[in-house]
Amino acid sequence: MTRLSPGLIQDGDQRRCWWCGEHPDYQHYHDQEWGFPVDDDHRLFEKLCLEGFQSGLSWLTILRKRDNFRRAFADFDFEAIARWRASSRIDRLLADAGIVRHRGKIEATLNNAKQAVALAEEFGSLAAYFWRWEPEPRTRPKRMTKAALTQLGRSPESIAMAKDLKRRGFAFFGPTTAYAFMQAMGLVNDHLDGCTTRAQVERARERFARPT
Repeated sequence: MTRLSPGLIQDGDQRRCWWCGEHPDYQHYHDQEWGFPVDDDHRLFEKLCLEGFQSGLSWLTILRKRDNFRRAFADFDFEAIARWRASSRIDRLLADAGIVRHRGKIEATLNNAKQAVALAEEFGSLAAYFWRWEPEPRTRPKRMTKAALTQLGRSPESIAMAKDLKRRGFAFFGPTTAYAFMQAMGLVNDHLDGCTTRAQVERARERFARPT
């Protein structure tokens, strides 16, 4: 594996963004998931929740616990979670060593499930709501370099999304978390220029039918 400048890692024929390092599970996430457009409501809700759980931790920590989170939270079926009896369920989740045992984040997930049900009812799906926040291409950097990416911790769209979700009662989802969500779910393509996956993501975004 060779580190290229700026911000790329060469691994055989594959060039990757530097942030996935040498961890095979992180590299797989980079190559197969991060940035590819998603319109599945459960996966969107999952990412919204896991971004909240990541607060103060690394995404690699959450990624390695993701299967445990899926088991604990009914595969992030927000309609099912919204029907849970919160008091007994929170105690059970706090005893689950496979997830991040943080009462505030667990309570936020149960709260956000109820808000997600309302959001899906209003817009027809979570996908239809979230894809409203996709930035206009003209507002994006002309070249995605490491320097450009490191300046993109938030955007006008992520600030507006976070503000709107807060107004709707969502918790643990601020502007920085919203932008990380947008990156992961394919609302933007933030793979660096020169990254092998960038072109694959761009083709997927071109074929993707935006939900309405």
